[in-house]
Amino acid sequence: MSPIELNKRQEDILQIVKENGPITGEHIAERLHLTRATLRPDLAILTMAGFLDARPRVGYFYSGKKASVTLLDSIHTLKVKDFHSGPVVVPETMTVYEAICFMFAEDVGTLFVVDKNEFLTGVLSRKDLLRTSIGSQDLNKIPVHIIMTRMPNISYCERSDSLVVAANKLIEREVDSLPVVEPQEGGLIIVGRLTKTTITRAFLSLAQNIEV
Repeated sequence: MSPIELNKRQEDILQIVKENGPITGEHIAERLHLTRATLRPDLAILTMAGFLDARPRVGYFYSGKKASVTLLDSIHTLKVKDFHSGPVVVPETMTVYEAICFMFAEDVGTLFVVDKNEFLTGVLSRKDLLRTSIGSQDLNKIPVHIIMTRMPNISYCERSDSLVVAANKLIEREVDSLPVVEPQEGGLIIVGRLTKTTITRAFLSLAQNIEV
């Protein structure tokens, strides 16, 4: 990771906060003769990178950290365990027709398939179900284990993983969600799911949480 190189405006912001903190974003903008909206990205970067601390309804404080602190330091503190949602799981014996109905009822794009021991054995996407439904096959007679993606061709993450690691897996495998698993003797137990939408919201929360 490379150290952040501050631009002139960001250096000016730091100097203002050093001399006048705590100070609100609005007052910083007034001193620089700029709008609050113009400064918002700079304030977000400086806060996420650790140069500034922020307190809602109070203002920005100078943290005293050096320029060697990187923006990614804060991003890597985000963990899967703090953001994943509950899993949507179906048994291997469920039919394709039942899986289609279940997917739309749950309003999800991916179903995780488990065996009789509740271990992860497969993943079903909307594309899998759509592909199978085209044609004259009786969907009530096809179990999902026939069409699902099987282990070991499934990407997954654990609760202790960082969101950056999980995001890389989503991008590399070009999938919409990952099962969050807990390894146990005999297999992987599904404890949650992590989606692209969840990760996007988590990263946006970094900026939202520092709005002052």
